[in-house]
Amino acid sequence: MKTLYFDCGMGAAGDMLTAALFELIPDKNEFLEELNSLGIPGVTVTAEKSVKCGLVGTHISVKVNGTEETEAMKKAHDIEHNCLHEHPHNVTHTHHHSNMHEIMHIINDLPLSEKIKTNITKVYSLIAEAESHVHGAPVSEIHFHEVGTMDAITDITAFCMLMDRICPDSILVSPIHVGCGQVKCAHGILPVPAPATSYILQNIPIYSGEITGELCTPTGAALLKHFAMSFGKMPVMRTTSIGYGMGSKDFPVANCVRVLLGETENTSDFVTELCCNLDDMTPEAIAFAEEQFFNAGALDVYTVPIQMKKSRPGILLSVMCHNSDTEQMLRLIFKHTTTLGVRENISRRYTLSRSVKTIPTEYGNVRKKISKGYGITKEKYEYEDLARIAREQGTSLADITNKISPQEKQDN
Repeated sequence: MKTLYFDCGMGAAGDMLTAALFELIPDKNEFLEELNSLGIPGVTVTAEKSVKCGLVGTHISVKVNGTEETEAMKKAHDIEHNCLHEHPHNVTHTHHHSNMHEIMHIINDLPLSEKIKTNITKVYSLIAEAESHVHGAPVSEIHFHEVGTMDAITDITAFCMLMDRICPDSILVSPIHVGCGQVKCAHGILPVPAPATSYILQNIPIYSGEITGELCTPTGAALLKHFAMSFGKMPVMRTTSIGYGMGSKDFPVANCVRVLLGETENTSDFVTELCCNLDDMTPEAIAFAEEQFFNAGALDVYTVPIQMKKSRPGILLSVMCHNSDTEQMLRLIFKHTTTLGVRENISRRYTLSRSVKTIPTEYGNVRKKISKGYGITKEKYEYEDLARIAREQGTSLADITNKISPQEKQDN
């Protein structure tokens, strides 16, 4: 199974995570050209060699209208966000501030696949939700500083593009070092990690070590929360490449995110199953709720007919998700169903490694899903591809499968 493991012993920031993945791909110049050609307003991205404590890695530099967001600027913007947008003394702000509507417009206009744009939107929505919670204001009223916004959009976009290129089967993350200490803002002293970061990192294993300072940013936290399938120790794996994404600050310890790409054999992870009984919802309402759960990243959703109290027929609704998505799924269940209570079960899940192979045929490309593990190999053509061809040819799925299989064997 193709596995990515993120070692976050020095926290995680968007540029560091992106730089670590960037080191894993062979066509680095081509990727930078593609990223810079997307048309993110005013943005130019470069990759630079960086050395921390004698360790060589990559630093990703994002400039907006020729200006890179320095540590001083980032601190000022963090103060601005964490302190309800009051400007701190002696800090002059001359840039435009973007709201979520403007940000979503930028993301939707990117010339990328719908899959990548959906991931970008979900990651940025985690940040917006955290800011909304911290400020006690609706997401629509939250405003983001222009330079910081474009920097974050670029980091998130680049990370999602790289993840799509690498296409791992499993994504694992170590417990996240968040740093310690405090940050001073116009209203007083706030703890590290910052309030928005703390909100995003709920239900994720974090710790505070000896390093004084903010090691995990909201962008880094949101990227890991969205993509990670589980958190914990590095599994037994055969590594094929290692990337080091360097931060801009200097500490006694190498300030980097390390990512290891390799193969794991048979793997398992823990999932959460959320269950509730329903006896007062229409089939249409249940179907709509299931759609919302899948859109939010549920691994599986299913219903079972049951007998409830007073001999009423009812429905057992089960929503399976990654442990890190539990709170989000709970909110959606309470929002879209009539239940007043939800039961939680934590289970270990064993999975086969999955990959997709594109098969050229006389009818066009057909994807084949290949699953391996535990001494077993399973192969299956993608239904949507077979259905498309069957509709075009006016024939059955079985007929198309029978025609494709011999052709594939002959080509091999």
